[in-house]
Amino acid sequence: MTSLLITAQAASGGAGGFLISIMPLVLIFAVFYFLLIRPQQKKMKEHQGKIAAVQKNDEVVTGGGLVGKAMKVDDEYVEVEIAKGIRVKAVKATLSDVMPRGSGKPAND
Repeated sequence: MTSLLITAQAASGGAGGFLISIMPLVLIFAVFYFLLIRPQQKKMKEHQGKIAAVQKNDEVVTGGGLVGKAMKVDDEYVEVEIAKGIRVKAVKATLSDVMPRGSGKPAND
């Protein structure tokens, strides 16, 4: 009878010990989620919204670093004028930034 009682106490203490030992891992995951994962997801959602809302005459920056004006916007492609009369076709998903019309300052032309 005594051995049965000792075994029951050890088993119940083991479950509590398991919860206490797993708690730091849960706390670390919570910190990572709120400080790293969640802000990154929010930033990505904002970026996708900017890319989806690109319109004609918006200034855009491509993934390769080209800065120009969006002349024609399609579902998948954007035609970007990088200089007078020079237009390139870029995949819409590769745009890294979109600035609203008139927000950029003119170059030293």
